[in-house]
Amino acid sequence: METDLNNLAVVEGAGRPGASNRMPYFRYSRWDGSQEPFKPGADELMNALSDNLFEHGDLMRALREMFRDGVEGADGERLQGLRDMLRRLNRERRERLESNDLDSVIDDIKEKLEQVVELERGGIERSLTEAQERLEYSIPSEQEQLQGLMDFVQQRAERAANALDALPDSPAGAIRELSEYDFIDSEAREKFNELMDQLREKMMQNFAQRTSEAIQEMSPEQQQAMREMMRALTQMLRERAEGREPDFQAFMDKFGHFFDPDRPETLDELLDMMQAQMQQLQSLLGNMSPEARSELMEMMRQALDDETLKEMAELAGMMEELRPGSTRGESYPFSGDDPMSLGDAMDLMEQLQKLDELELDLQGAGRTGDLDGIDPDELARLLGEDAREALEEMLDIARMLEEQGYVKREGDRWELTPRAIRKMGERALREVFGNLQKDRLGGHRIESSGVGGDATGASLAYEPGEPFDVNLYRSLANAVKRGGAGVPIKLQVEDFEVDELEHSTDAATVLMLDQSSSMHHYGRWGAAKRVAMALQSLIQSKYPRDRLFIVGFSDYALELRPGELPSARPNDWMQGTNMQHGLMIARKLLVRERAATRQIIMVTDGEPTAHLEHGMSFFNYPPSSRTISETLKEVRNCTRAGITINTFMLEQSSYLTAFIDYVTRVNRGRAFFTDPDKLGDYLLVDYLSNRRRRVA
Repeated sequence: METDLNNLAVVEGAGRPGASNRMPYFRYSRWDGSQEPFKPGADELMNALSDNLFEHGDLMRALREMFRDGVEGADGERLQGLRDMLRRLNRERRERLESNDLDSVIDDIKEKLEQVVELERGGIERSLTEAQERLEYSIPSEQEQLQGLMDFVQQRAERAANALDALPDSPAGAIRELSEYDFIDSEAREKFNELMDQLREKMMQNFAQRTSEAIQEMSPEQQQAMREMMRALTQMLRERAEGREPDFQAFMDKFGHFFDPDRPETLDELLDMMQAQMQQLQSLLGNMSPEARSELMEMMRQALDDETLKEMAELAGMMEELRPGSTRGESYPFSGDDPMSLGDAMDLMEQLQKLDELELDLQGAGRTGDLDGIDPDELARLLGEDAREALEEMLDIARMLEEQGYVKREGDRWELTPRAIRKMGERALREVFGNLQKDRLGGHRIESSGVGGDATGASLAYEPGEPFDVNLYRSLANAVKRGGAGVPIKLQVEDFEVDELEHSTDAATVLMLDQSSSMHHYGRWGAAKRVAMALQSLIQSKYPRDRLFIVGFSDYALELRPGELPSARPNDWMQGTNMQHGLMIARKLLVRERAATRQIIMVTDGEPTAHLEHGMSFFNYPPSSRTISETLKEVRNCTRAGITINTFMLEQSSYLTAFIDYVTRVNRGRAFFTDPDKLGDYLLVDYLSNRRRRVA
């Protein structure tokens, strides 16, 4: 079915306030493209978090990874993640690097100089032509005076033409000569001054946040004020380097107009601004060929007087002393051939610098999960409005989960609520039973059901002596089938069927989860914990009278409360698989229960390598005879207490197989060797089979 988005209705309200007795109403409007009908909801977000929580048990980590990877909505709509933004950022950077040629800045300046020279040559020709015409059309009394003027114009034109012919091929050399040249053509003089202003502007922008127009129109007095500002700034940096506190406010009171409109409020903000601007120019110079870099640097020096250059050099030196590396730019691998002007190149350096800063912010957010360090306006400017919207949606995730009761804030951290834990268990249960429906179990045995308890929905032939819970529909159908249609219906004993009932006994179970480091290193922990939560959900929903305890064991064993299970993690910092301690705690929990079935379900991937001696854990690998002996002693204690031990092994080896076989012979339990992805199939079916009993 296709959806016409132009006519997609959007619900704006439901239910009239104060009209609980009336039929609810809904108001619809045309979809205008701004609504988000397919945005992932809280349930989808919780499901997306669950996989990570099963594996690592850390909500903050799960949120961080969701922020990094994004999330799929129910309708296939995808919420961008930080990795998507980084890929897009790298694409934006690559497009700029692969299309532009920085050395073409010199060609652009050359072209502008050629235009200046061409205009000047045209001006020279016009001045000669005008002088000649005035002489030709003059009256006799003026001809002598005009001839003198013509001679002067010719001499000046000849000197100018010779000077233009002698201009060096180097743009920097040409600028040096033209700086001393007396222009004849006013338009040529204006174009040359514009070029010099542009060069001067790019140099001065290292030290002042002034618009290009302001810098170009600076009077000699204002230029002197600029030099005084740089001198005062150098002195402030010198005081900071010597450990003194400069009077920043007095400096800004006098020179703050140089940094408008975004006037810094502290010296560090000012230094940050200057560092960014210095690095833009240095990046431009550093990424040009040596010849082009030398030309541009010389041209920029030609644009400024010696006194200003001296002040700038001293200020740059103090910046480098106070912040080493602050005057060095980033290196970029340009490979394109699109021509650029100097202004375009400086703008490009700023864009690349901003992309680098944004990349660091995105990477930092990916590591910490803290999105507050990302500037949404800068993100939109560099990557587009959809990136800003994705950031806002990520910031909204925690709020949405909190509103739906899945998480709560504890200090500066987010924690799962009981509702979230139930949600995870329900999801795990659906996944596990989904696997069961695929009939992957082969010949695994499930004991048959009987009569005398809860109805299963099936029926069976009545046998004298059993409870007479007659299924009237099936019994009458049997009589009609046997005797034919008509009334009265005559029933015989063999026609009767009774409801099949399942008699469920109370059960007490301890699920022992191996938390040794190997469970994590070999990718088995997530599957084991998923099944634990599925079993917990099964008991809470279907067998509320049953008791389930969970015991985690590594070098020591510890009972895990139901609310602690989602955050449980393997023990990566200590070695040991202490089955003895786990069995001991499990036995103590079960002997207090008066259930008809008491069992231990142990999920592990290794043999016992640790045991308790005087309350302390002793580890040895390969397993010591003492560890094996103490573990088997606890197996016998469980057996004497009437506790069945069923073991699910996620690893197979000859030694391990022999050990588990011995445990099952001592305890008369069962052992299953399976893979992590099939663990839920076997464990839950075994739990259900242990609960079914025929009633005679």
